Amino acid sequence: MRKIVHIDMDAFYAAVEQRDDPSLRGRPLAVGSPAERGVVLTASYEARVFGVRSAMPSATARRLCPELLFVRPRFDAYRRESRRIRAILERFTPLVEPVSLDEAYLDVTEPLTGPSPAVAVARTIKAAILAETGLTASAGVSFNKFLAKIASDLEKPDGLTVIRPEHALSFLAGLPIERFHGVGPSTARRMRALGIATGADLQARSEQELVSAFGRLGRHYWRIAQGLDDRPVEPDRPRRSLSVETTFDRDLRAESELAAALGSLAVQLAERLARAGFTGRTLTLKLRYADFKVASKRATRASPFVKSGEILAAALELLAQRPRPGDALRLLGVGISCSGAEDDPRQLALPLLKETRNAAR
Repeated sequence: MRKIVHIDMDAFYAAVEQRDDPSLRGRPLAVGSPAERGVVLTASYEARVFGVRSAMPSATARRLCPELLFVRPRFDAYRRESRRIRAILERFTPLVEPVSLDEAYLDVTEPLTGPSPAVAVARTIKAAILAETGLTASAGVSFNKFLAKIASDLEKPDGLTVIRPEHALSFLAGLPIERFHGVGPSTARRMRALGIATGADLQARSEQELVSAFGRLGRHYWRIAQGLDDRPVEPDRPRRSLSVETTFDRDLRAESELAAALGSLAVQLAERLARAGFTGRTLTLKLRYADFKVASKRATRASPFVKSGEILAAALELLAQRPRPGDALRLLGVGISCSGAEDDPRQLALPLLKETRNAAR
């Protein structure tokens, strides 16, 4: 049985800014653009008290917290800290799979150094990160990646949570459905409409029932409810795609509203591309209609997509070509991929469930 640790830095970008500028400490802070169509990348814990969350429009964040301070992102600084943190992680195991600049999975079944119990390894890693960077991290420990990911989010900031094999099913049974990684607001509402409000409700449904209700994702939901996830930690896994999407509070039909939503998504995606150092030449527009039917349109060009303006221009062209024009949409998504991403079986290990959630790192 594997021993998996998920390390998730606490409010990473905001924490770096507060560490480097003492005047920002203890104050509600958002890293992102203060522009009307800007987006919050990360909020400090002082800002989260007011309801400010990552992926939130800046205008909404300012309404929730009028005293909110905005700081422009410094991706070079975040990448530098991310490299330092990864170097710390690799002292303990060569099996480190970065997910983003601020989180990674580790397989510590056979650690290189230090104590062998996974909990002790996680505790030692957290202490090393704090001592060497001045930043806190939360850790989740379990026997697979899905459970370790859930665990790391439960006691933030500076948390350490363990989910042992003998407790996994009962632990999952007690969680509200919204806490399951990969279940966004729209899916959660749909599940609740079907009487699925907790992990126990999800566990009570058969795989066939869930596939009937949610299509191919139904099998994924069934597996995670049973605590099943056999994905290995892949240290050399290349990124093949990156996407963002949002589920609207109400279905949108007007072209102006859809264009505004795409504008916000384009900014988010460009910022994520920059901080991930990822480029791709294929842009995909995802649409989910009011009846939950999903469609997508794809365009490939000679040069990589980098800037938000070029992402938006291409996305608007695809929107104009969408099937069922005039029908209301409940979700829009935009993604960039490199050649062969759609054929990469590792992209299907867990479905691409990237509904924008109001849970911040």
